[in-house]
Amino acid sequence: MNNADDLFSRLARSPFRQRFRLGRAEYEMAHSKGESLLRQHAAELIARRLAPAEPPNDGKQTPMRGHPVFIAQHATATCCRGCLSQWHQIAQHQPLSAEQQAYVVGVLMQWISGQMQQPAPPARVIRSKPQPDDDPQLTLW
Repeated sequence: MNNADDLFSRLARSPFRQRFRLGRAEYEMAHSKGESLLRQHAAELIARRLAPAEPPNDGKQTPMRGHPVFIAQHATATCCRGCLSQWHQIAQHQPLSAEQQAYVVGVLMQWISGQMQQPAPPARVIRSKPQPDDDPQLTLW
């Protein structure tokens, strides 16, 4: 397991890891749930999806959106056992100890906390497809 400053410095140099940001929905969820409940969610998700020695669908078990913890897992390379091994030196093929799980949750919460210090992301604009009767040139026909 790594020193947090060293870890976040290395993550900052990864173009892939740097592209992750909380979207508006995840930002609002994190804000409404609060740190305590988010920490509880993170602990439950890590225990269920990452802590087993051989997690089901390892490498594909973490969604790319829908919960702040999921985004944080990708941003901090705690999304699968391979990333945990590569970035955090936590061995694969053995269950995570309570200490390792607490470490992962701490990393996730540190990243989420940093995201919450930023202004809220803009709301996503959903554009509807133009209807044929919306186009004045099509009314000529």
